[in-house]
Amino acid sequence: MAFSGVIELLRGRPHHPIGPDGRMALSDHLRELRARLIRSALVIVVAFLIAIFFYDQLSDLIRTPYDEGVRRLQGDVETQIVVNDVTGPLMLQLKLCGVVAIVGASPYWLYQIWAFILPGLHASERKWSRIFALLAGPLFFAGVATAYFVLPKAISVLIGFTPAEATNLVDFGRFFSFITRMLLVFGVAFEIPLFVVMLNLAGVVSGKALGRYRPWIVIGTFVFAAVATPSTDPFSMLFLAIPMLALFLVAELIARFIDRRRGITAATTAVPDNEQSAL
Repeated sequence: MAFSGVIELLRGRPHHPIGPDGRMALSDHLRELRARLIRSALVIVVAFLIAIFFYDQLSDLIRTPYDEGVRRLQGDVETQIVVNDVTGPLMLQLKLCGVVAIVGASPYWLYQIWAFILPGLHASERKWSRIFALLAGPLFFAGVATAYFVLPKAISVLIGFTPAEATNLVDFGRFFSFITRMLLVFGVAFEIPLFVVMLNLAGVVSGKALGRYRPWIVIGTFVFAAVATPSTDPFSMLFLAIPMLALFLVAELIARFIDRRRGITAATTAVPDNEQSAL
């Protein structure tokens, strides 16, 4: 009996019949939301348990940018990565496996969010939101891959500021937080042009306006890249700014195309001056 109750809780089926207009009772909406949240949490927990078994490989993957950055220094600076405090290793393992579990399970819990919102969208909104969902993941991971490629250079520059007579002890916990922020910044930055296209579809921003403010967009992109990248070398900034500018250009072209199609559609559906409107 208890097992069937758990199954019913995970399914989140509505208890009231759906009306002819497709509307659902608020209690059934909340019941569905609760079921989707519980299912997402269970998948994240399973992914967390799996990540624990691969902790050594994940730790090596996180440490690789540091090792590569130290190798670039060619022994000019004495540095060592350490773990402080008695509970440091445990907390590091929990944080690392937790982040990996959330990222690894993201296709599932993002789908749960999508499936909960989808019934309330119009047909055209569903079409564009599918395109958004299809492109958002690859763009985010492209930004993460770019950050992972840039990190060794950034780390070598930052550690290179260490005085010759000093030893740079890098706390592994803080180093992991630093890498996580860098990957997140690059991943989110690659999503910004996609949001620009969505704003254009919503009628908030036009392609013509993007072209008019293109010089300011270029300046703002370089300022954002300079602030977001922690190293002082120009290469890390360029690795973030140039792909963002290329994506912005693509977003502007798409916005202009959408505006042109929107203008053609409006012209073909407009009522001529010598005809009576249906209204």
